[in-house]
Amino acid sequence: MRISQAVFGVYHHFALAHQLRRYQALGTVYSTYPWRRLQREGVPRAQVATFPWIHGPLAGLARYGLYPSRWTEGLDYANALLFDRWLTRQLDHDACDALIAISGAGLRAGAGLQARGGKYICDRGSTHARYQWRLLDAEHRRWNAPLDIYDERDTLREEQQYAQADCIVVPSTFAARSFVAEGIPAAKVRVIPYGVRLEEFHPAGEPDPERFDLCFVGQVSLRKGVPDLLEAFARVRHPRKRLRIIGPVFAHMKPLLPRLPRENVEIVGAVGRADLIRYLSTSHAMVLPSLEEGLALVQGEAMACGCPVIATPNTGSEDLFTNGQEGFIVPAGDVAALAQAMQTLADDPARQQRMRHAALERVRRLGGWDDYGDRWMAVLRELVSAGEGKAR
Repeated sequence: MRISQAVFGVYHHFALAHQLRRYQALGTVYSTYPWRRLQREGVPRAQVATFPWIHGPLAGLARYGLYPSRWTEGLDYANALLFDRWLTRQLDHDACDALIAISGAGLRAGAGLQARGGKYICDRGSTHARYQWRLLDAEHRRWNAPLDIYDERDTLREEQQYAQADCIVVPSTFAARSFVAEGIPAAKVRVIPYGVRLEEFHPAGEPDPERFDLCFVGQVSLRKGVPDLLEAFARVRHPRKRLRIIGPVFAHMKPLLPRLPRENVEIVGAVGRADLIRYLSTSHAMVLPSLEEGLALVQGEAMACGCPVIATPNTGSEDLFTNGQEGFIVPAGDVAALAQAMQTLADDPARQQRMRHAALERVRRLGGWDDYGDRWMAVLRELVSAGEGKAR
């Protein structure tokens, strides 16, 4: 069995490529990044092909804060179309049995491969594109904050891919539910959680028993539920409470933050891995009240540092831990429930310790990238063998 991949840039696809190589099933990885960026991913040059002519310059603009912007919006769409056309020509000479294409790529190429008897899998890293847009648009309207770059053509094209694909793979149960809610048959959607690489995450200290320290890790944005977090934290009663917000602050949040409660809140910004491990290890919980994402791997990293997690199901938390054991899972957008979960831990130091130990124990059972590869191979064998059966 020969499997090829198509991806904008890198994402998790090179981790998947290594897994396919482990099974001696990797054909070619097609990417929009130049080889000089991709060579660090460790896949042999002979198994990588690149179309960097648009995405490469856009990545350069990003280093100067010029991307994304309104004037680069059309370039994203052009990159997707031209990459797909180039990919279609490449696959004419690629005897692969299946193509795994990240969502947004591979519509034309996947259809061409299907016409030759191959299989086309759409790999979507978060929720259904229409579901995602509807949810984020409502939140941005609630806060009167302009929605980040959105192109309806991208959503329509993604929906065409969902319809065309033989299978859609997502990283969490929450993401899978969004597809069913948008009318995609449940049997067409498979959940394969990303591998959690935890070798470098471990306890590096303990929380101060005289304090109640919480942390948030991620993009400081409406998508991540930061206003809900600040409003809920303001309700927590503890004489020495502190919330540390770790991550880059998105532009749309800068005018909003002064309007939100921030007493005992520290905006830390982005940090290196060593500092992140220290913050997680010395916090009584990490709070991630996201409204939408695929699977937030920082949850596993927090647990590996002995830090319980308070999160919404919209983070993929259900696939990583159990409500009430290693942390709490609360409804997205429910400030009262979020505040109550924090207060429960603030009031019960013994429960903090139980959850800390439970988190460390649960991490040992989380699947790594080998487990991710095994699950992918099971899906691929099923699809390819079904196609061979029909051909006979």
